[in-house]
Amino acid sequence: MIIILMGVSGSGKTTIGERLAQALGWPFYDADQFHPPANVAKMRQGIPLTDEDRWPWLQALRAHIETCIHQGVSAVLACSALKQAYREHLIIDETKVKLVYLKGDYDLIRERLAQRRGHFMPPELLASQFAALEEPERGVVVDIVHPPETIVALIREQLGV
Repeated sequence: MIIILMGVSGSGKTTIGERLAQALGWPFYDADQFHPPANVAKMRQGIPLTDEDRWPWLQALRAHIETCIHQGVSAVLACSALKQAYREHLIIDETKVKLVYLKGDYDLIRERLAQRRGHFMPPELLASQFAALEEPERGVVVDIVHPPETIVALIREQLGV
């Protein structure tokens, strides 16, 4: 099984992903690591990515998911996956790829981003993330007001892992 943790920047994808992967004994992958250098440079400059910018990144993520499935490796992937088209591209088999939406309100996430250090995504881009967000109609939804250990437990319970 591949679990994709989705949500806007600052929703806790990496924190929850690392803890969930550790609890399950699975590898954890952060989709940010798959961005081409040009995308990272744009984000560092506070320039929102376009769909055109994102497609090579999404292709690399899909190839990684396909490799994991082909090799029979379960994994946790933290990925914004803000638009339905992106999720359709990544969820290549709904029986093997599960979506978890880490949902939070703008003010809470803005506060978290203001406290975050060392990340290339500046808090100023949060509005563009919410503008691009198309909330999923399927998958597990977890409110991020809970502490990380509660969120991990909720995900495990809802996915049966």
